[in-house]
Amino acid sequence: MSGQAAAFRTQVTAADVTFRLPDEAGPVAAARVWLDLSHHGEAPAMRRAAGGWELRVDRPPVQRLEYLFAVKNGDGTRGMICDPTNEARTPTPFGDHSVIAFPGYREPAWLAAPAAPGRSVSLTIRAPNLQPAVPVTIWSPDDADDGAALPLLVLHDGPELDQLASVTRFSAALIGAGALPAHRVALLGPGDRNRWYAANHAYGHALTSVVMPGLREAAAVAGPVTLAGVSLGALAALHAAVSAPAAFGALFLQSGSFFTGATDAQERSFAGFRAVTSFVARLSRAPAAAVPLDIGMTCGLAEENLANNRLMAATLARLGHHVELTEVPDAHTFTGWRDAFDPQLAALLSRVWGLGSPRGGASAARIS
Repeated sequence: MSGQAAAFRTQVTAADVTFRLPDEAGPVAAARVWLDLSHHGEAPAMRRAAGGWELRVDRPPVQRLEYLFAVKNGDGTRGMICDPTNEARTPTPFGDHSVIAFPGYREPAWLAAPAAPGRSVSLTIRAPNLQPAVPVTIWSPDDADDGAALPLLVLHDGPELDQLASVTRFSAALIGAGALPAHRVALLGPGDRNRWYAANHAYGHALTSVVMPGLREAAAVAGPVTLAGVSLGALAALHAAVSAPAAFGALFLQSGSFFTGATDAQERSFAGFRAVTSFVARLSRAPAAAVPLDIGMTCGLAEENLANNRLMAATLARLGHHVELTEVPDAHTFTGWRDAFDPQLAALLSRVWGLGSPRGGASAARIS
């Protein structure tokens, strides 16, 4: 990159960002900044400036910001590209995105902490009226006997949460620190995700009556099972748990897609919108829960689901569940969900399972 182009680069302060796309990136006829915040509005347009395209935006309520440039090339073709002036990238289910870390942001300490070694086994569980079969990976600490009964954390979108949010590394680190007892993690593949997770009775029944017994057959379970999910997977976790109250002892729901007609009109084109809003409406009118659950929730301050998560937290509290909603300074991203594991998920699991025996002197459900 030439000296002129090097000077024309994205700049970050504690209060704002000036995005810049230099002319040397290619023959661009128009450009917009796609921010991983609201996914339904038009991306803000960049303006021509000496040296390329630029746009200043106030800092949203986040510690880190993922983005792309949406460009229209001189030949009329369009594309989404990373910021050529910013080397920082983060992986997402849709490829790498550029990322900005604002002053003060720190990655979780557990990412670099010593971790208990673990091993994984994979299997599939077939359920009637559910296609395809549910792929499952079960992670266990290496020093746990195969037949040993251990607490179990079950995750929707499990493979993605492991690849993009390092969830088994989280478990390994907190086990290694003695902050959580030895436990297993079951990563459930999403299968036909948009259909399965959209308050689908066939999936909820299969999860509680076939998948969970299959997991218990594959690995001995001690104590209450915690079911977790993000986005639509959080909605599916709640739907299954209220349909079969004895199946789980706790839920960890991140950025749940708890759509209502009043708060989420932008989602009406989603095929499962009516099923989701009908379930949420029924739950809002339901009587007190016969089996209260311990429910941890997180949601980003900069995401569209914040309003419906606040409403759902209030509904679940009215029903008698123990609910803690934490609003975090991020958006609807795997890294944002990862960054909330400690202390939010750690605190939930320590309440439900109790603390493990300290290793290396750590005894609190957090690594600092």
